[in-house]
Amino acid sequence: MEFDLTQLPSQDRYRLLTNFVGPRPIALVTTRTASGRDNGAPMSFFNVFSHDPAILALGIQPRLDGREKDTMANIRRTGQFTVNMVDMALSRTMLVCGLGVDTEVDELHLAGEIVAAGAQVDCSWLPASPCAMECRVDRLIEYPRRVIVLGEVVHMHVRADCLDAQGRYVDADRYHPIARLHADNYVVADQQFELKPPALAELVR
Repeated sequence: MEFDLTQLPSQDRYRLLTNFVGPRPIALVTTRTASGRDNGAPMSFFNVFSHDPAILALGIQPRLDGREKDTMANIRRTGQFTVNMVDMALSRTMLVCGLGVDTEVDELHLAGEIVAAGAQVDCSWLPASPCAMECRVDRLIEYPRRVIVLGEVVHMHVRADCLDAQGRYVDADRYHPIARLHADNYVVADQQFELKPPALAELVR
């Protein structure tokens, strides 16, 4: 089958792209409201794109009624956000934070989640998260129905049990992030394996 995405309605493009581009890691994004409350929202249009500088990207669309989401409004106002990676222990909090409550409702409090103050940004982070990355906005790329947020990671909080004994690499037996496939379907990275490339000399003869 062939699909011309320049002609497809938005929801059909969404369905095809999100069904085939996956699994996508989940960013549980925490920001600060104008009144000083915590805000939490899960984003699956998310990934890391550079280490030098350390850049993450979020894709944030408006609400169904066209209003800007609280997360985006907070990011515009403060220029700061924190990405908390999600594992099974945080899955319920992730779902609660995606319920679409009123602006002044603290989703993290609603979920019963413990929070801690940021080290370099004015956003709470979640000690239960395997890794929380404090970010400052590098730039915003504006589209009519989406904003691409590029954020520079300035600080990381990493749960000690997620690293190897030397504190250098992720312990694959402990770090099992959740990723989204499509609709309400997710996977967890608890069956990891190594793939090693063949020797080039064996292929070029």
